[in-house]
Amino acid sequence: MTATLGWLRRQLAGIVALVLVTSVFLIARLPTYSEAETAGVASKYSFQPLSVSLPSGYKQQTIREVNQWYKHIDAWISSVGAAIAMNDLDGDGLSNDLCIVDTRIDQAVVTPTPGVGATRYAPFALNPGALPMNSAMAPMGCVPGDFNEDGRLDLLVYLWGRTPIVYLAKTGATKLTADSYQAVELVPGANSTNGKYTGPQWNSNVATVADFDGDGHDDIFIGNYFADGPVLDPNIAGGVHMNHSMSAAQNGGENYFFRFTGATAGDQPTVTYKCFENVLPKYASKGWELGAGANDLDGDLLPELYLANDFGADRMFYNRSTPGNIKLSPVEGVSSPLIPKSKVVGKDSFKGMGVDFGDLNHDGIYDMFVSNITTSWGIVESNFQFMSTVKTQEELRAKLREGVGPWKDESAPAGTAWSGWGWDIKIEDFNNSGELAIAQATGFVKGQIDRWPNLQELATANDGMLQNPFWWPNATAGDDIGGHQTMKFFVKGPEGRYVDIAHELGIAIPVPTRGIATGDADGDGRLDFAMARQWDEPVFYQNTSPATGSFLNLKLIRDGETAGTLPAAGSPVTGAQVTVTTPDGRKFINRVDGSSGHSGRRSSEVHIGLGDKVTGPVQVRICWRDRTGKIHDETLQLTPGRHTLTLGQQAKEK
Repeated sequence: MTATLGWLRRQLAGIVALVLVTSVFLIARLPTYSEAETAGVASKYSFQPLSVSLPSGYKQQTIREVNQWYKHIDAWISSVGAAIAMNDLDGDGLSNDLCIVDTRIDQAVVTPTPGVGATRYAPFALNPGALPMNSAMAPMGCVPGDFNEDGRLDLLVYLWGRTPIVYLAKTGATKLTADSYQAVELVPGANSTNGKYTGPQWNSNVATVADFDGDGHDDIFIGNYFADGPVLDPNIAGGVHMNHSMSAAQNGGENYFFRFTGATAGDQPTVTYKCFENVLPKYASKGWELGAGANDLDGDLLPELYLANDFGADRMFYNRSTPGNIKLSPVEGVSSPLIPKSKVVGKDSFKGMGVDFGDLNHDGIYDMFVSNITTSWGIVESNFQFMSTVKTQEELRAKLREGVGPWKDESAPAGTAWSGWGWDIKIEDFNNSGELAIAQATGFVKGQIDRWPNLQELATANDGMLQNPFWWPNATAGDDIGGHQTMKFFVKGPEGRYVDIAHELGIAIPVPTRGIATGDADGDGRLDFAMARQWDEPVFYQNTSPATGSFLNLKLIRDGETAGTLPAAGSPVTGAQVTVTTPDGRKFINRVDGSSGHSGRRSSEVHIGLGDKVTGPVQVRICWRDRTGKIHDETLQLTPGRHTLTLGQQAKEK
């Protein structure tokens, strides 16, 4: 017996390897849908592409100027920044306004969605006013939110080369223009000397908004990609570096939390925050962030945080905060001989780009989808479709308190593992069928010369060489790395596995995409979406899907009226949780999202597809925190359709 056990121990590595190879073989041999079946699924969806209006008069570029140490990889350095958000900025009751970061002009632009109402105002670029700016700065993302709590939606713009800027909507504005916003610094303190910017040279690629400490006010998380330094200054050689590992890098930019402390409204609005620098442990705070998502997963209305990291492990945190004190503890999944560390929550070594939450299997617990690099004959990792393995929120809470993340990657058997160089993710019900689809942006650098072989060599290089940009292979104008990949649109097929129908829908355009914004722009009950494309014009997809099911679209705003000439959209109750129960017992969950993803932001409405069997009222449970931090839990009966509810001491239909 002892000899047998000894032999088994000696052969364990080989046995595990054989099991893994067999598993991959079986997954690869999963049956695929026929063309007829795929066409049948695709027939339930339809989108009409429309051009987005942009302001004229700006000099166009095709690649950024960069630090001299980065010159031979300037296409790589210039591969991010296209961003897009949908929301109701002018208070007309519809999420028909876009905030776009257009990399071709390096401006954050506000413009109406195309179609009906496209001439409400002229597109314009946000104006930083008296705040110091220079040519070595570039915007990377735009996040709508009511940051000074006056009922009007403001815009947070984060950048490379400086700290973020908050554009606060003025009370006296009569129409939507650049003059409708007052630009203020997010980071307190003096950031200029004699009119020149002298503040920290942050290089931010991530922002998400949530009430992290549960005091009833929205806070802000900022994740930096590169460490502070002159990344975009062509007059400087040095002061910058690259990642020191392809799978375990911890030399990126610092992460910061900003807790709301006060604000004023009017035509000179203000907002102040307290900066928390050491909320996360150093090993987690120095990752190379490209995506983030905050969402209450266990039902206590304190949002958990997921960070998608390039060049190393993603990080997940359980929220243990109290008012005035932001406290997050790390959460990790459990690996086993059949589950490699690279596929485990908080331990993976893949290149995380974006993250989103959604209940993909109708068990009442949020699942997660994470974009990675998944290119055949390039870098073959996989996306993560992390499915919950617990049955109740109480069980989930117990696991999270123990530091355990009970999610298992099911992307391979689900058919969502491989898609290309993945970026933003949005999980939505686009045809109100009651089943969530997964829209994913893909692609990296578009050109003519294939540089995948060079990138493969880099990926296997000695980690000691990576930090110095000198050793990186060329990636400049004309080079191509996944540049002709197309977006993915995964939907469930007849057997429950997902199938990509982007080609059948005519939206598989071979242009690198980055951000995805979603919202019901025309109020017809069908979610539209817009795409930010890297070094190309953005595109808006109007939802024209046929024979859609019933839906519930909830606009959840803070109680209280707001004065002013331009209508106010109302202050979104960020983090409010919605559970819908249909007469036949099915449950659906969703939330007011504070901006999960990579660089695309969904509207602050809660949209839930109910399927074609629901015609009468449904039970709607809403949980939220009021401005004092007190938790409220109320159940209503609502008919399918659009509803605006004010949430104060109780929920009231407006």
